[in-house]
Amino acid sequence: MSHPPAVYRRRRLMALAVLAAAAAAVVLVITMLSGSDAAERPAADGADSERAQPTPTPEPKAELPRGGRRIIPDHRVVAFYGAPQDKQLGALGIGSPAQAARKLERQAEGYARKSRPVLPAMELIAVVAAAHPGEGDRYNLRQSDAVIRRYLKAARKAKALLILDIQPGRSDFFTETKRLEKWLKEPDVGLALDPEWRMAPGQVPGQVIGSVGAREVNATTAWLDQLVTKHDLPQKLLLIHQFTDDMIPEAELKERKGLAYVLNVDGFGTQTLKIAKYKDFVAQAKHFHRGFKLFYSEDVDTMTPAEVMRLSPRPDVIVYE
Repeated sequence: MSHPPAVYRRRRLMALAVLAAAAAAVVLVITMLSGSDAAERPAADGADSERAQPTPTPEPKAELPRGGRRIIPDHRVVAFYGAPQDKQLGALGIGSPAQAARKLERQAEGYARKSRPVLPAMELIAVVAAAHPGEGDRYNLRQSDAVIRRYLKAARKAKALLILDIQPGRSDFFTETKRLEKWLKEPDVGLALDPEWRMAPGQVPGQVIGSVGAREVNATTAWLDQLVTKHDLPQKLLLIHQFTDDMIPEAELKERKGLAYVLNVDGFGTQTLKIAKYKDFVAQAKHFHRGFKLFYSEDVDTMTPAEVMRLSPRPDVIVYE
């Protein structure tokens, strides 16, 4: 399949819990016994006279924005993708984060089912691939903490997930993911890897379609899974965008217990082409959860929610760019 230049230009602009401590006082009751020296009254049950300390109440486990601790199969995720540097980067970058959240809520309504409610998500491109070397010759732009914080605040207000998407350029997924640890420790923040923009040495984003090896992906997902266990987090969403057949070695990818592991079928085109690609990719890796990406501007006759829900199997995640 040939890919017009627009496919490479579409995202190219450079772009608590409160802890409290409680003090407990142990009061010793001293009484005077008639006809004798002062003595300590024996405990009623014959135990040590010192009162037992109350059993501390365990802190409740962190939950997802709309309750529970499991994303898939309990929810169907509907997400907006993009970044604030330019609207061409995707729907999430159009308007303020709050405005995007309201549009997302309306878009997600068509996917809601009583048996499987929708969990909305904002997929922010936290690392944007760039056509120029930039700092450290990484060929990427890292979003500031202020930008990430602004979208996390908006996501929480909307009771939505925040997904941090990585287009690493000449960096790598493991390096860029570990940099985001303080955000990924949050119970409502997930991760997306975009191999289309993972460049080998000498390659430039926008000039070639990238790819990634299983070792790098498995190291990244193992680290993320350990983070979930260490901090007793709810199931964490992990998306891997899949644009071409040879972009990801699906057969070598390792599943992770703490992750909702989703291979997301990417790429724009006609409905016939997109449906055929979805069926093909699903057949190649049946054991992973599935996602489906839609483009408002670049798809030919963008599929409606009803049309998407006729796919078999139904996608667990739907992403709009």
